This record gives sequence, C-alpha cells and structure tokens, in this order.
Amino acid sequence: MPLVPAAELVGAAAAAGTGLGAFNVIHLETAEALVAASERAGLPVILQLSQNCADYHGALEPIGLATLAVARRAATPVAVHLDHAEREELVDEAIALGFGSVMFDGGALPYEENVAVTARVTAKAHAAGVFVEGELGEVGGKDGAHAPGVRTDPAEAVAFVAATGVDALAVAVGSSHAMTDRTAALDLDLVARLHEALPVPLVLHGSSGVADEEIARAIAAGMTKINVSTHLNGHFTRAIREVLAARPDIVDSRKYVREGREAVAVEAARMLRNFALTEG
Repeated sequence: MPLVPAAELVGAAAAAGTGLGAFNVIHLETAEALVAASERAGLPVILQLSQNCADYHGALEPIGLATLAVARRAATPVAVHLDHAEREELVDEAIALGFGSVMFDGGALPYEENVAVTARVTAKAHAAGVFVEGELGEVGGKDGAHAPGVRTDPAEAVAFVAATGVDALAVAVGSSHAMTDRTAALDLDLVARLHEALPVPLVLHGSSGVADEEIARAIAAGMTKINVSTHLNGHFTRAIREVLAARPDIVDSRKYVREGREAVAVEAARMLRNFALTEG
C-alpha cells in the first residue's frame, strides 16, 4: 500500500469519533515494529520522527528516508510525520523528503511569536500539500513547556487556529511528556469544550502517562490523534533486559534487539485497537 497522507488518517478518525495512534520512531527497529503493529491490528498508524530523533541520528535524512521506505512497504495505511520541530529548517527538510505532515512546536514561545512563526511554516507546508499540526498551551516535560498546571484556553485556541491555518492542534489538558507511570488525570471537560469550539482535530501529547481508560474517555470527549513514545520505549528496553539477563553470552545484537522490536509490535497493536475503540 502506498504511503498515506496523515490528513486522510486524521480526518477519517475525527469523522468517526475514534482515536488514531501516532507513535514515535527512535531507530529503524521501532519503525519496523510500528508497521508490524498496524498490520496485526488491521488499523492505520502514524510514524513520528521528532527533532530529538533527527539530532540523535545526526540528521533527519537517514532515519527519515528509512522510515519512509518502511512505511511504503506496509500492507496497511501508514503516514510519516515530523514531530516537535522547533527549527523551521527541519520542517523544510521534512517536506522535501516527502513527509506528509509536520508539527511546528512553538508552544514555549510568546503567543504572538508562536502565531507568526506557525503561520509562516503553515503557508510553506500547505503550498507543498503537507498537513500541519500546531501547538498552543504547554505540554509538560519539554524544557518547561506543557507544565502540569498549564491549560489551553478555548477562545485563544480558536483565534490561534484562525490566524495560523493549522490543520490540527496539540492542546494542554493535563498530560505530560516522558512519564513512565500512567497516572496523569486529563481535564475531560476542557477536551470537550476545545472539541466543540475548534474546527480542527485535537492532538494529545504525553499520552504515555495516561491510562487506557482515561485515553478512551478523552477520545469520547473529542480527542483524535494520540501520541505515544515513552511507554513503547519502556516495552522495548524491558524486553532486551530480559534477554540479556537470561543470556549474558549473546554478542549478536540482532538476537536481543529482535525481542525489543517484537515487544513494541505487540503493545502498539494493542494500543491501536484500544484507540480505535475495538476489542483487544
């Protein structure tokens, strides 16, 4: 199946009132695991590469092209998205490489500056037919952005979407990035008010710290794109630790990384089914 634009996947989920999994790629094995999860669940997925991921690999192009290649070979609809880009030139590169969607993260900027830069990025992306996710209000754990007490104001969000032209909006409703326990309590009333007020789909960042039941309630209240990274990273790492503890003689990294990849595939498939409000 050819690579699918994120706009199609997000739009379909929003129209159906279901959630769509958007999972972060850390390296090639996670990209492979996430596509395997999509195929096992029979559901679409968005593969996300963050600015941190690009920096880890030394540049966006190597890991970006590899992820695009994995996505193009999938038997299910898969989109590739640039996540949390704070540098405009990284957005430009993602568009040139063939990413179908990008997120410019101006959440830590003053409101007027966030509007100006996001609008400029959006205009360039739309000229190339690329879907744009913006961010308003802060989501905790990213250098002070998204602090636990910060919430997105619905009236400000309406003005922000109108001024920037973004196609989806990441909002601050109580989640926090990089949580390793799933204890975050979301402001579901705020999710519902944002959903009612805004003409674009809502994005939940920091979903690793949110329990299954709470995510389901957020989707029912109007959340569409559900971002997960840390939770799946934990499954990858724990699986590798188990193998190495049991087999300290292993030196071929494929023999233990394979187990991490499989653990991510199993858990990501389960989460995709939950987000889509299907059994399993």
